[in-house]
Amino acid sequence: MAEIVLDQTPPVLRGPTEKEKKYDRQLRLWAASGQAALESANILLVNSGAGTVGVETLKNLVLPGIGKFVIADDTVVKKADLGVNFFLDESCLGRPRSECCTRLLLELNPEVQGDWYPKNEEKLDLHHVLDSSGSFTLIMYTNPTLPDDLATIEAYASQHQTPVVCIHSAGFYSYFRFSLHGTFPIVDTHPEVEKTTDLRLLQPWPELSEFAKRMVEGIDTLEDHEHGHLPYLVILLHFLDQWRQSHDGKNPTTPKEKKEFGKLVLGGSRTNNPEGGEENFQEAINAINKNIKVPELEPGLEEVFNHQDSSEAERQSSFWIIARAIHLFYQEHGCLPLPGSLPDMKAQSSVYVKLQGLYKAKARKDAQEVLETVRESAGGEHVNPTEVDLFCKNARFVKLINTSPKGLDLGQIFDAERANDEAAEAMKIETGGAFSLPLSNFFIYMALKATAYNPTATADEIMSTITQLVPQAAGYERMGQIAQEVARAGGGELHNISALTGGMVAQEVIKIITKQYIPIDDTCIFDGISSRCQATRPEFFLRIRV
Repeated sequence: MAEIVLDQTPPVLRGPTEKEKKYDRQLRLWAASGQAALESANILLVNSGAGTVGVETLKNLVLPGIGKFVIADDTVVKKADLGVNFFLDESCLGRPRSECCTRLLLELNPEVQGDWYPKNEEKLDLHHVLDSSGSFTLIMYTNPTLPDDLATIEAYASQHQTPVVCIHSAGFYSYFRFSLHGTFPIVDTHPEVEKTTDLRLLQPWPELSEFAKRMVEGIDTLEDHEHGHLPYLVILLHFLDQWRQSHDGKNPTTPKEKKEFGKLVLGGSRTNNPEGGEENFQEAINAINKNIKVPELEPGLEEVFNHQDSSEAERQSSFWIIARAIHLFYQEHGCLPLPGSLPDMKAQSSVYVKLQGLYKAKARKDAQEVLETVRESAGGEHVNPTEVDLFCKNARFVKLINTSPKGLDLGQIFDAERANDEAAEAMKIETGGAFSLPLSNFFIYMALKATAYNPTATADEIMSTITQLVPQAAGYERMGQIAQEVARAGGGELHNISALTGGMVAQEVIKIITKQYIPIDDTCIFDGISSRCQATRPEFFLRIRV
């Protein structure tokens, strides 16, 4: 009897672990896989100058739980550092800044490991740091950086395909720039949920078609309750069949045809009820424009399909093996693997569950077909099926990031941004200040870049460096004003500007480490005077207000 009672005892429900409670909010953003990637990361910060923006970036990586970080910084703490760096106090005076910042950063999260260089009053040897601290997931360095150190970083990054972030903060201005060696694919881009729905209404598979036909059999004689709870996708499939019968087998694809098709659907709704209509039919009409359209590839996925492998290592990577398999699937079926998700809709619970089962079964079948193609490919036997499932689910919105500038002409960009600024000023004058466009931050980037090796350069020295790259900058008044502001800062950092910049850099670093969401490609410039940031790419400039 005791055994029977024991067998019938329900299993103990496990609550969230302490770790899950601690990281609850971020787990909702990048899930356990993203957190695992973060906890296995090893970050190197090559710190210099005032040193605040790099430490603020690390702060925002230590809090969510990176695995390990290393600070390489040969600066000794002075009184001036105490007023701008919150991870230093009076007890740090005369001691290595790298050691003091590391110790205080580790207090934020006991699960994170940290180290610093140089030690025992040795001279900083960046080669030794890179060789003795394990493989780095990502390297950050802050300007001003010595040319020899920069060459060492770039050589290591090129050899190990390690992402590099350059960060520069001076006065009210800052920027950061990513260098990703080779292609950098993002599978889990987290698109808007509304965009991910794929009901496959124009290409239904046999099981879905059969299910819909059974549901609408004798549709005019169905009881009001059953008629009012037909799922809208079943309604659309039914009336699409009717439409094709009267339109030579063609689907309603133009706006005019969709409007007429909407009237056809509305005509099937019953109005002899207190509501004067049926909610499920209204859902069907609302879903026409979004769900009845010829499938086409998103630009990001088309770029992936057209990409030419640049190396054998890239060709043998699991991403490209799966990408080629999905491309073959698309060529054979004219569509991508079904994601398998089903939006909410008015329907009886039992019917909705059956529909969910149909979509999930089709998604599994498509993923299995892709996996079989992967297994037949060279190197595909080592690909994890979980990667295939994730790729199939997110295939439509896969994004390829490659931030290596090709044929970048600073002169052309300078002229274009100057023309945009002049147009913005003209609009402000014409409208009496009622309407204005933001001015370009590109010129801030140029001025900061001119002080990458000499933070205390004068305005004339900054302009001289810029005009060597872009001669036409000599006659532009705004460029001169920005140069004066950068010179006035003298390489000093304002804590609030560096803290904000550090937060933005950390956000983008997390995207790269977890390979989720879409990181900035490739530079972000912040103007603390107007409180604006501008994300840039070599090909064009995109203005974004904050």
